Amino acid sequence: MDSAGAREAPAPDIPRRVKVASLVSLNLSRSPRTGQQLKVLAGRAQKTLVNNPVRLVPLGFLAAIALGTLLLMLPVSRVQDGDGGFMPAVFTAVSAVCVTGLVTVDTPTYWTPVGQGIILLLIQVGGFGIMTLSSLLALLVRKHLGLRTQLIAASETQAMNLGDVRRVLVFVAKTTFAVESVVAIALSARFWVINPHDPMAAIWGGIFHSISAFNNAGFALYSDSLISHASDPWIMVPLCLAVVLGGLGFPVIHELLRRNGTKKSWSVHTLLTVWGTVGLLAAGALLLGMFEFNRSETLGGLSPSGKVLGVLGLSVFPRTAGFNNIDYGQASPETLLVTEVLMFIGGGSAGTAGGIKISTFLVLAFAVWSEARGHDQITVWRRAIGSAIQRQALSVALLGLGAVVAGTLALLVLTDHSTEEVLFESVSAFATVGVSMGITADLPTAAQWVIISLMFIGRVGIVSAAAALALRGRRLLFKLPEEQPVIG
Repeated sequence: MDSAGAREAPAPDIPRRVKVASLVSLNLSRSPRTGQQLKVLAGRAQKTLVNNPVRLVPLGFLAAIALGTLLLMLPVSRVQDGDGGFMPAVFTAVSAVCVTGLVTVDTPTYWTPVGQGIILLLIQVGGFGIMTLSSLLALLVRKHLGLRTQLIAASETQAMNLGDVRRVLVFVAKTTFAVESVVAIALSARFWVINPHDPMAAIWGGIFHSISAFNNAGFALYSDSLISHASDPWIMVPLCLAVVLGGLGFPVIHELLRRNGTKKSWSVHTLLTVWGTVGLLAAGALLLGMFEFNRSETLGGLSPSGKVLGVLGLSVFPRTAGFNNIDYGQASPETLLVTEVLMFIGGGSAGTAGGIKISTFLVLAFAVWSEARGHDQITVWRRAIGSAIQRQALSVALLGLGAVVAGTLALLVLTDHSTEEVLFESVSAFATVGVSMGITADLPTAAQWVIISLMFIGRVGIVSAAAALALRGRRLLFKLPEEQPVIG
């Protein structure tokens, strides 16, 4: 009976590939070498991650987003419990971890204080960097960093060598705590003056907006963001300072403090970031002030000092901060275009800002200038820029442009909004800025996933995302003959 049953077992309705796969799995499970093979595969995977620690960064952000989504879906996080909590939770979690600020629900009315606290924690984790935070925890527990942890931290903080990683991590923690504390005290005092009957709300508002500003997140506890406080210098100035400091990047702040501000000793990266920031802030203020200073829909109804503060905010906040000090739905087309350019460029590298970064933009600008002058080398302040840096800058810029174009096309297909509106939304999401023309909450679910993808790619970085998806990289040991295609 057993042998007959065995002969009749392979019935015609069982596919042959299923039987073969089952036999292979059975043979592997009985093989004594299976455990050893699995160990070898696990070792190879571990070695791949250690040799390319940048691949862990997207995984870390995804883990934080998943945990944040689960926490925001808890009934205690929302004012009103009910169905449909997944999309607001996942969108808000991605926006917070990616320090963007785009929202589909009103932060002060939809989320409870517990939910707002979770959002604030996600902002801090996202701005600080998943890998940087885990490295600091390891430093506190073990009092030292292993080689693998140093490699991971170096990929996130852009440290120049492994010996500096521990010092950089401690500096990042101290700088973050110092700036956020000072700004939180200043804002809390001002909010207390505005609302003396609720000191706890004033303190909470100061802490929340301080962390949101320094991490360039753009989340606010007011339904109109900062429009109602656009002419208050005691709120706008501390927020703008926090945004600029967070957008400079920790390596630049460290070098400025370590070298006591001596310009002659600054590195090319610091020179590019500092002067690029000053130039973009000045150009943005000049152009945006010219377009909006007297428009009744935006800044025209404010006092002269309020208009100056409004222009300052218009120039600072698109540098990936994301606070709205005007209604961008009422802004002029010229203002929207300038804002999109500022958003796409972004802030400094290895900081809390997004965009393609100032250094990327200026390296490409110097490349054009050198080519126009007929120079073979790209020189910046008597220093040559290597070809590898040039290729990286070009790759980041083109891939970023491609992401924005793809996102804009997708939103045009999925929504009925105009090209002007969806382009603004796409650039804001990719550059992790968070300003909006007011269409985010009206987007259908599919369009929200497009925005989520842009925010994630923009925060993790185009190059980091590509490296995480690549199976392996290899170096060519030979050179091919050169050709000279016609350009232009």
